[in-house]
Amino acid sequence: MPVFKDQAYMKKAVWLGGAAAAYLFTLPALAADAPKTDLATPHYGTWGFNTKGIDPSVRPGDDFYDYANGNSLKALDIPPDRTRFGNFDVLSVLSENQVHAILEDDAAAKAAPGSAEAKIGGFYAAFMDEKRIEQLGDAPLQKDLAAVRAARSRQDLARLMGDTHRGVYASIFNGGVGQDAKAPEKYAFHMGSGGLGLPDRDYYLVDNPRFKDVRAKYVAYIAQMFTLAKWPEPQANAQAVMDLETKLAEASWTRIQRRDRDKTYNAMSPAELAAYAPGFDWSQYFAALEVPGLDRIVVQDNTAFPAKAKIFAATPLSTLKAWEAFHTIESAAPLLDKRYVDAVFEFRSKTLGGQPEQRARWKRAVSATNGALGELVGEEYVKRYFPPSAKAQMLELVGNIKVALRHRIEALEWMSPETKTKALAKLDQFTVKIAYPDKWRDYSKLQVSPTDLYGDVRRARRFEWDRDVARFRKPVDRSEWGMSPQTVNAYYNSTMNEIVFPAAILQPPFFDPKADPAVNYGGIGGVIGHEISHGFDDQGRKSDGTGRLTDWWTAEDAAKFKARTDRLGKQYDANTPLPGEHVQGQLTMGENIGDMGGINIALDAYHASLQGKPAPVIDGFTGDQRVFLGWAQVWKEKIRNDALIQQLHSDPHSPASARVNEVVRNVDAWYTAFDVKPGDKLYLAPQDRVHIW
Repeated sequence: MPVFKDQAYMKKAVWLGGAAAAYLFTLPALAADAPKTDLATPHYGTWGFNTKGIDPSVRPGDDFYDYANGNSLKALDIPPDRTRFGNFDVLSVLSENQVHAILEDDAAAKAAPGSAEAKIGGFYAAFMDEKRIEQLGDAPLQKDLAAVRAARSRQDLARLMGDTHRGVYASIFNGGVGQDAKAPEKYAFHMGSGGLGLPDRDYYLVDNPRFKDVRAKYVAYIAQMFTLAKWPEPQANAQAVMDLETKLAEASWTRIQRRDRDKTYNAMSPAELAAYAPGFDWSQYFAALEVPGLDRIVVQDNTAFPAKAKIFAATPLSTLKAWEAFHTIESAAPLLDKRYVDAVFEFRSKTLGGQPEQRARWKRAVSATNGALGELVGEEYVKRYFPPSAKAQMLELVGNIKVALRHRIEALEWMSPETKTKALAKLDQFTVKIAYPDKWRDYSKLQVSPTDLYGDVRRARRFEWDRDVARFRKPVDRSEWGMSPQTVNAYYNSTMNEIVFPAAILQPPFFDPKADPAVNYGGIGGVIGHEISHGFDDQGRKSDGTGRLTDWWTAEDAAKFKARTDRLGKQYDANTPLPGEHVQGQLTMGENIGDMGGINIALDAYHASLQGKPAPVIDGFTGDQRVFLGWAQVWKEKIRNDALIQQLHSDPHSPASARVNEVVRNVDAWYTAFDVKPGDKLYLAPQDRVHIW
């Protein structure tokens, strides 16, 4: 599910194991009348909306999500190799197929060694060479496990943990290079703590039947991995790993705590960190990182560091080695023979996500190649599939959305002129990136072999790490992108104060040059508004127009803002998609504010685009109705219950139905558009509706 998220810094995943991948956005459902050809852009109705998908038996005021999408949802089946499916997924499948065509062509071409085609085709060919991978078995892994087996002290393990960015090893403390939130013109070294193999601390600590069952299956899974890799005493060591991770979970911050950008900025020197969190050999760890001149670290979940360092010091060396071994095995497993691949699938995808079938190997190969060579593949993707005219149209739409937000800020009754002036200044400083980078990433130093998948992934990971280390002392590259063009997603980056829309999302149902403008405003207009609103959500608002983390609000305005967001959080807390499971209003706050801002701004921009003329009525639907229908269509999806539970506990995005129903019930124009009245299930009295931006 596209994420639309604030990204302080984005790291590209080039290793394939570990926790299940997070969705950024929510992927809605394929229109009933969409063509089924592999490389064709989906089509939605005659004017951009699939009216056959409406369920007329549902009152809009009772469940707008089901009203707009009900019949389509009834006809929709989640493919057996997915945990969810919707309109985001439709475009993800399209992008996947398009990239697949590129990879097949490059693999078949006799390209010059070192060329882009040779690297792309070689990486893909290595992944697809299943015969060779089966012959190798786990021999590549055993070379890395040998270092874990050879560890004789906690100091040895601390050094291995410091090598995680360039090898296969795992660490309970993780670091990376990204922009400094308080000095966004520079890079900083950031650190956070981890150590958990399950999706969230709740999976260890909450005593409900579902999580108890997962915990038991997790121990069995760890033991299975130990057995495959011939690690001694698999069952006893599996339980020891689980016990260790449970202690680490108790010391971990909640996801809500980790959202607070003020609390997660704690600068200290390596020596200060070592004194603050004794029990872990920081000198060995930093030596393995090999970051020249590392004299300052921005520590995120700071109070977890001394607690986890103490746990590290008190844990038997044999258990620490077993923990390191398991996560090393699991990280490597998707690159090994079928025994390992199937084991990862059974637990990570089937047990945790409810996914019945493994994805085809070529699909996994596409994901892996995108992860390792994203912009190199993206350059070919743009040449083949992206029409240049779409970029110009998007820039115009973004301009209209920005104007609409400016008018909304100017008209806010709860904000003082002083804060409004600074908010408008920030809006003026937004950078907009559309479709693809102006400057492509240089992969010339990355070596790829068509016969060495394990080595290719290892080298790709090291390539990324060396690239980060090389720019550590250089000025921030503001042209850089955090997503590849073939990614169906969008994001706001607070330290850049930028909104970014990759090429792959600029297609129906989000954006269709042939569609009714109202639907486009409800679709891509809402997405644009969502991303811009992130600059003014509960965390994005903490940065100014330059991207600097600083308080530019008056105390009175900040208090008024918090009062409104607290009310909004309680609304979402009351949303229960499954029995015993509810949306976490504070965890999803930023995305919820983005959604509310997105639809309000898009609606205003649509009204302005009419230039005083009345909106046409199409198929009996007014202009405002079509904007709201366009928004609802974007979020249409089905999701498996296990995946939904994982989302509710670990994802900052609300479920798809809430991204429609909880949003529109706070928009006054929706009540008028669909004649929503007291007694309707979604009805909120005017004084109970939350208006922020």
